[in-house]
Amino acid sequence: MDEDRRIAAVSEVPTDGTLLFTLRDGFDREEAILVRLGGESGDDAIHAWKNYCQHWTDVRLDKGSGAAVREGEVLCQRHAATFEKGSGLCTHGPCEGAYLEDVAVTVHDDAVYLTEADYEFDGLGPSGDHDLSSGGRIGF
Repeated sequence: MDEDRRIAAVSEVPTDGTLLFTLRDGFDREEAILVRLGGESGDDAIHAWKNYCQHWTDVRLDKGSGAAVREGEVLCQRHAATFEKGSGLCTHGPCEGAYLEDVAVTVHDDAVYLTEADYEFDGLGPSGDHDLSSGGRIGF
């Protein structure tokens, strides 16, 4: 596997939360989250979703540190929408029935690698393109 596409060790992906990372497409950056599909510490099934809610796609799922997981579902911290970890289906909230947009990743030798051809791995954490102090959608 290409080390430039290595996102993180499987052990870095929490069993009760998500791991936030940034993708790059040329000069554009987007955020995504890694989620462990099983809840067990030995389960290495990992999926990745773009870090935005389907209710308003300019609103992040998280507050800058990765989306919360509640009762086995990814939670939008702005709208309280919940999404199945494995399918991305919104099961509750204003976007019920919509799906999170997936990002192709694979697990190899206890590490998670980006396999989505359209993106490059930029780094762990937020992209820096958002004002995390603001709770609103309108910037002044």
